[in-house]
Amino acid sequence: MKIDNPKMQEQWMKSETIEVLESKVEYRNQLIESMSLDHQEAAKASFENVIFRNVIISDSTLENFEFTDVIFENCDFSNVQLPEAFMHRVLWKNCKMVGTDFSNSRLQNVRFIECVGDYSNFRFAHLKQVSFAESSFIHSDFAYLAMQKIVMDNCNIDQASMMGTKMKDMDLSNCHFDSLVLNMEDLSGCIISPYQAATFVGLMGMIIKS
Repeated sequence: MKIDNPKMQEQWMKSETIEVLESKVEYRNQLIESMSLDHQEAAKASFENVIFRNVIISDSTLENFEFTDVIFENCDFSNVQLPEAFMHRVLWKNCKMVGTDFSNSRLQNVRFIECVGDYSNFRFAHLKQVSFAESSFIHSDFAYLAMQKIVMDNCNIDQASMMGTKMKDMDLSNCHFDSLVLNMEDLSGCIISPYQAATFVGLMGMIIKS
């Protein structure tokens, strides 16, 4: 699946120090790195052609944020409230987002690579051309997603919720899980491995007799 990479123009970037994220502010052409931002509250800020590197944001609520052509590298956004975000051509690499709330967000051309997103919340999000690779999303909430061209590659999604998410053509065959929370009818058309088939037989209440 083709996913458009962030279109970075690093020649225009300036290194910036930010102490407060402000509402309704446009952040453009910035390198934001090696800083910690705690207890932030802001809404409707936008970021374009921005790199976040080694940034920690904690105990914060960031509503309706927009990210276009943005890279997050080695960042920690754990337990950040980031609902109703818009992301286009965004890369999350080696980031920590444990318990992060992405609910009701719109993601297009977004990659999550080598991330830890356990207990994160994507409920009711719209995902188009989104890839989750080499990452952990244990106990995460992927319920009621609207999806188009989604890849999950070698991810740990044990005990994740897929309730109400139509999983047709989703390939989980090299993902790792012992159980999932889902409606069996939503599983129709999902691609799984023979080993995983036994797990789903158990979810249906059936017993395999050797």
